[in-house]
Amino acid sequence: MAEWRVAGFREIRELGRGGQGRVVLAAHEESGTPVAVKYLAAGAGEADRDEFEHEARMLGQVDSPHVARLYRLVRGEHGTAIVMEAVDGVSLKRILAEHGALEPEAALTVLKGSLLGLAAAHHLGVVHRDYKPANVIVRADGLSKLIDFGVARYMGEAGGGGTPAYMAPEQWRSEPVTPVTDVYAATCVFFECVTGRRPFAGDGIAELRRLHLTAPVPVAGVPEPLRPLVAKGMAKSPWERPAGAAAFVEELESVASAAFGAQWEERGVRVLAGAAAALAALFPLTALGLASSGVLAAGSGGAGAAAGAAAHGTAGATAAGSAGTGLVGVAGAKGAAAVAGTAVLAVTAGTAVYVTRDEPPPPLTVTLAAHQEAATSLPFRVTGQLVRVRGGADPALTRRINGALRAPVDARAAELRDALARFPGDPSTPLDTTMRVTPSVRLSGPQYLSVRYDFAPDSRALWHSTWHVDRTVTVDLRTGAVLRPSDHLAPSARGQAGLSALRLLLREFGTGTCFADQPPEIGVRHLDDAAIQFALTERHLEVLPDGPALGLSTACSQPTIAIPYERAAALLRPEVLKAIPRPSPS
Repeated sequence: MAEWRVAGFREIRELGRGGQGRVVLAAHEESGTPVAVKYLAAGAGEADRDEFEHEARMLGQVDSPHVARLYRLVRGEHGTAIVMEAVDGVSLKRILAEHGALEPEAALTVLKGSLLGLAAAHHLGVVHRDYKPANVIVRADGLSKLIDFGVARYMGEAGGGGTPAYMAPEQWRSEPVTPVTDVYAATCVFFECVTGRRPFAGDGIAELRRLHLTAPVPVAGVPEPLRPLVAKGMAKSPWERPAGAAAFVEELESVASAAFGAQWEERGVRVLAGAAAALAALFPLTALGLASSGVLAAGSGGAGAAAGAAAHGTAGATAAGSAGTGLVGVAGAKGAAAVAGTAVLAVTAGTAVYVTRDEPPPPLTVTLAAHQEAATSLPFRVTGQLVRVRGGADPALTRRINGALRAPVDARAAELRDALARFPGDPSTPLDTTMRVTPSVRLSGPQYLSVRYDFAPDSRALWHSTWHVDRTVTVDLRTGAVLRPSDHLAPSARGQAGLSALRLLLREFGTGTCFADQPPEIGVRHLDDAAIQFALTERHLEVLPDGPALGLSTACSQPTIAIPYERAAALLRPEVLKAIPRPSPS
């Protein structure tokens, strides 16, 4: 029986086949634009299909010239496939196999390009988890593209995954992955580029695990100016690595410019282009006479736009069974992306037709993601979790919401850094401080997401209980706007009379706190600083008054006072109160 094919494309050759499916080089019948099509195996189960489609939507949001853009999910009764634009190039794995170690400038150029691609994914909360030479395609112009997000996961999700030679210690321990997990793998590949060998070579998996977990970073073979970069990127502790791919790029550029001059990247691109051009015979589109001067070099434009009605985007990961052979890079076994809301191929009765319809966007869901920031100029680290959202019909809105959810963490970290920088205490007191972040979701939709963060500094300098505080943030999921404390309150409650009523409620419901005995006066100025904070829950309004900031003794700290909505209703904006889902009577 003939295998199912996506209509509208002429298949040219098969690039690879494995247990999870096959990958073919094809051309759009109308425009002639070359594409790569990944077919999910006909016998794939429902779980495989669900993951295939989930990864497609997740990765379709990544937009970077250093990431092979993935275009369309095609599904019907006969199968599931992904259509991508083919990238004419050769894998970094093949270049290293042919040429051995690269010049430092070329290795730095590869690392920078990949880090920029990883940073675009990290911005969406996606961790690649399998960065390796086979997943980097180098084109004839020296530009490298990151491919194959087949085992990518959202930040904070646990699991091994990856390729043992490049796996970070936390992957070996099946701990949650974060952007610094990708930083470790990228640094391992950089080490291989500048030395011609992998950083650790064991006789088996157990030995590789031991080396990645415990062995010192073998910087001796790395050019002297680059050793600190490698040592930091491959630090055993995630906290000691650069905070993410974007932060690592800044350090890389500083080191590269100091060591090799301002023109280091231009020289690196020339070296990479030469190395790739030497293998041009392996470029599949060039060999088949399909490469065109604008479409494949730019990844967009004339012919690419013409084929956009059927397939457009860039792609790349060596197909199953052809890694490092110079074949067209395509998305990996699970890696794929679709643009929701565009034309979709509908397949019925064996005939494929194009229909334009909006696919249901993935629902907006709330998750916890691991978060770590390494020390920079001060011995200050951040570790813990962030609240993030995924999915939704509007990626820009999702980014705004996530930015708002992260803002209190960044603000508190900045406050503690500033305190350490101005620390007036005994010079012998160590300043080493770790801010531990623990989030709590107080209300999760449908209109408002209300989150409370506990910030606990582990520090001998900032030891007093007043440094251990909570912050809240409430975000409107329709717009991404943050509700300031004053935005929770009705206009009539923002004056002194309303604040006096709030003071009485704090005394009534603040049993066991300083506020029950002698609540302080609350001024209008306290609404939009950290002295008074609100969090929404289904049953009550949580108020977090900062005793010392309101003039009470430091022993009063920052209690949580829960006021039932029945009693707080007169203070709250009616539209806020109406949007809170109330629990059904039990």
